[in-house]
Amino acid sequence: MEDKKLSMGTYGGVANMEKVAMKPIQVAFMLYCLVAAGAFGIEDMIPLSGPGLTIIMLIVFALIWAHPISRVCSELSALIPGEGGIYAWGKETLGEFWGFSLSWWGTCSIYLGISAYVVLITDYASTFIPALTDPTICFTVRLAIIAVFMIINLIGLREVSWVNTVLSIAILVAFAFVTVVGFMNWEYSPVTPVVPEGQSIVDSLGGSIMIVIWMYCGYECVSNMAGELKNPEVIPKGFKIVMPVIALSYILPTIAGLVSVGHWEEWGTDGLGYGDVLGQCLGYGWGVGFLVIAILSQAAIYNAYVAEGSRGFFAMADDHLAPKFLVKTNKKGLPVLSILLLSVVTAILCQFDFTTILIMLGPLALMVYVIIGICLLKARKEYPVEERNCWYIKSPVLATLYAVVPMFIAVIGLLVNGTEYFLLGFVSIGSAVVAYIIIKWIYGGLYRVDAEKFPLNPKTKLAQGDLQRFGAFFIAFGLYAIVGTLFLQWYEGSWGPEYYLDTYGSGLISNFWLMLKVGRIGGAIGTILGIVLLAIGKKTDPTTWHGTGEWGIWASDKK
Repeated sequence: MEDKKLSMGTYGGVANMEKVAMKPIQVAFMLYCLVAAGAFGIEDMIPLSGPGLTIIMLIVFALIWAHPISRVCSELSALIPGEGGIYAWGKETLGEFWGFSLSWWGTCSIYLGISAYVVLITDYASTFIPALTDPTICFTVRLAIIAVFMIINLIGLREVSWVNTVLSIAILVAFAFVTVVGFMNWEYSPVTPVVPEGQSIVDSLGGSIMIVIWMYCGYECVSNMAGELKNPEVIPKGFKIVMPVIALSYILPTIAGLVSVGHWEEWGTDGLGYGDVLGQCLGYGWGVGFLVIAILSQAAIYNAYVAEGSRGFFAMADDHLAPKFLVKTNKKGLPVLSILLLSVVTAILCQFDFTTILIMLGPLALMVYVIIGICLLKARKEYPVEERNCWYIKSPVLATLYAVVPMFIAVIGLLVNGTEYFLLGFVSIGSAVVAYIIIKWIYGGLYRVDAEKFPLNPKTKLAQGDLQRFGAFFIAFGLYAIVGTLFLQWYEGSWGPEYYLDTYGSGLISNFWLMLKVGRIGGAIGTILGIVLLAIGKKTDPTTWHGTGEWGIWASDKK
């Protein structure tokens, strides 16, 4: 039955991968690094939303966003423990196109955004190492950092886990120390004011809702390495451990900082922060020392995401949906070329300011959570829980809520994050369709694995049913673009034109009304195109996807 757990690829990359056994606590620490690695970033929420609302949001979103996502990812990881994680989930439940899209969005966001963690390491270190202000020295140090974590990842997944375990313990101990010191020096109210004076609840929520969403993102990432685990059933156990740890590691140090340091309006990544709790209460040296923890935090995140990101295109390549060289492994079964490629891309991007690219990355993460919610609902229909011998959400009502509530929050998050994020998000999200078509034509996809089971449409050279999938995609996003621009006109219309002009100066994203116009025209075109494709597809391109069946069999037979 062991073969049932392997990818259906033909290159042998996944089958050759080294299988390692992990304990739940190791998975929990990997998740901690992927999701949190400290409370850094929350500082920016406080002046935007107010101290009271910041604390409320950290508590509420742990319950309505992080907890549901962790449950969804737990069930899908237990049922479909495939290498590539979200790719396997999408492919099995929704078909080749959606599996590709999920992995494309998730992996591209890592490839384009991971260099930010290396940049932050040198930025933090430059505070007490002045030589890092020299561009040449700084770039050399960044290359050294990339090389160190590349080597760790090339040694093995077990070593990655142990490094992150050590870093996680150091980070948690440091923030626990901040919590204790902060509470021992209580002087201010942590919830006064609830929101900044003269600012409404809606404005205060919109100011930092994407920050709190982002702080609780990343739970799905550990599943990318599930195919390398001898015991993938530990993933749900790891989720159960880490979920409260992450929430408490955000909430308690933030309260401790507010009650001891106060001056909530001065908090931020360039203002007051957690290190000031130690600096003001114990002395300047303690605050500087806390910068070491900030460096370890970014190192932990980077190390975890090298492991996670290198498995995305690797799993796709095994199914002929990415260049074949990415599936090659060494004697230990590690995706060497994928790790090297990610490291090279990081080295290149860490030299540049890529603000616009980062604007386009947020929507990709939110789209992943929308689709994996749909994956869960489809999986429970295709593989009834009564027939499984693996972990699942016991209540069908809760399972539905866990899938739907994060989807709703993600959709709202795309709207309130800003018109430029909303508009450019369609470009990054839509890139999956273009990439899929090109790669499918070049490499063949699952048709190359089993032509009879995964037939092509002879006219389009795409998988059967893809025209209908494209049609549904364009209709959904076309209507969302139209409705979204109407919402944004109401939400940002009073201040948006001046804000975007002052912020960006020139170009499309500096013109609020032009962005809305482009969104509406694009939405109308997308909706019409989707209707046409759906109509043609229903007549000439029937949907035949019913899953591979591999994971359902495995789940039922697992002892």
